Amino acid sequence: MRPRSLTWRLVGRLAGLQAVTLTLLILLIGAAAIGLLRAGLLIGEYEGSTLDTLRDAIMRDEAGGLTLRQSPELAALRGEHADLWFIIRDSEGHQISEGVVPTQFLPIASALDHVSEARLKWNAAEAARPAGLVKWVDTSAGRIQILTGTYGQLSMWRALESTPLLFLNMILPIIVLMTLATLVATPFVVRRAMTGLAQVAEQAERIDIDQRGVQLPLDKVPIEITPLVKAINAALDRLDRGYERHRRFLADAAHELRTPIAILSTRVASLQAGPEKTHLLEDATRLSVMAGQLLDLQRLDQRADTFGPVNLVGVARQVVLDLAPLAFAAGYEMSFEQQDETIVVTGDQTALERALTNLVQNAIDHGQRRGTILVRVTTTGRIEVCDDGDGVPPDEREQILEPFRRLHPGGRGAGLGLDLVQTIMRLHGGRIEVDQAPSGGACMRMVFPKIDPSC
Repeated sequence: MRPRSLTWRLVGRLAGLQAVTLTLLILLIGAAAIGLLRAGLLIGEYEGSTLDTLRDAIMRDEAGGLTLRQSPELAALRGEHADLWFIIRDSEGHQISEGVVPTQFLPIASALDHVSEARLKWNAAEAARPAGLVKWVDTSAGRIQILTGTYGQLSMWRALESTPLLFLNMILPIIVLMTLATLVATPFVVRRAMTGLAQVAEQAERIDIDQRGVQLPLDKVPIEITPLVKAINAALDRLDRGYERHRRFLADAAHELRTPIAILSTRVASLQAGPEKTHLLEDATRLSVMAGQLLDLQRLDQRADTFGPVNLVGVARQVVLDLAPLAFAAGYEMSFEQQDETIVVTGDQTALERALTNLVQNAIDHGQRRGTILVRVTTTGRIEVCDDGDGVPPDEREQILEPFRRLHPGGRGAGLGLDLVQTIMRLHGGRIEVDQAPSGGACMRMVFPKIDPSC
């Protein structure tokens, strides 16, 4: 399932909350208006009541003339106001009228062709409500001009009838504007509020297995996220303690093994020459190299100031000299190539000697005891160890770098050598590559990040 966006969840919920709030507000206002209408507080004089009643009642007869249907509102108006008067006409000359037009409005009635809309008063000093109205209105019979008096009051039905128009003209635009504002503002606000969380995420991405004691910052984290960050910090602390116990165990075990391994090597060396002695020497050397590498990893892990200029050519030459007798005894030829006399990198010389020793030892173990083991140092900062064995299939080249993984399950060794080499190279900012030698055998390559030209 795709993770749900907090930003858009907030946008949706805020927009929904605003819509619900406005709807409830409208309902409350409507309920209050109905209550006031029933109490008679809003039903008062309304100058357009008669005009509205006539507009709703007007219709066409069979001949196309104008007529009025007897609507309940019109009947009530006639019953309440015996002096009801009006003139209704259209642009085609059809006209109907009722009652007696007041004398003061007779000039207006005779000049309706020249009047579009008017509010008629007896004099300017009277109340705001006019005595008559002239207006063109749209009806079911078409556009009609009405001249009438201002009788009647605002009815409850008429008041409620205007509610949809009020919603469409006022409330709906407000909802739309608020929703748009929410869509624009909420993502910005959320991003600002989550700035501290983004910094925590960046810090978490930089956490590496070689960095311990790291804690995620809490100073800019929202208070709602603080418990989660604290829980992560507590988990990191527990992992650090567990890693430290594991590291101490490996270091102590490697240290304790050095003495019996040295005794074993001495006793094997005193044996008579033969294939069994050769195999025992290889096994003892492998154990010694592994124990030494574990101790070197512990030393590198505790002290970063052990790094300094290291001449890769000198390191490779010394390893070849140390392991050449072992390779000769196993049936190999040894070859050493260098592209320059001095190729310097920044690192720990002892650890790099251990790593290269492990690669040469690996070639001795898996080179099928034939051909030549070549150690080459290039000016680009690479040390290659190639053999003439069966090589490593492409789909196995990444897997053999994992701890306890061996190309042949029944082979010799514990499957830790290449993983230790990879760890040492990572500490130096480099990597180990597994490739194919020109002869078809395996080619292990130590790749360093850059060469120091000042050294």
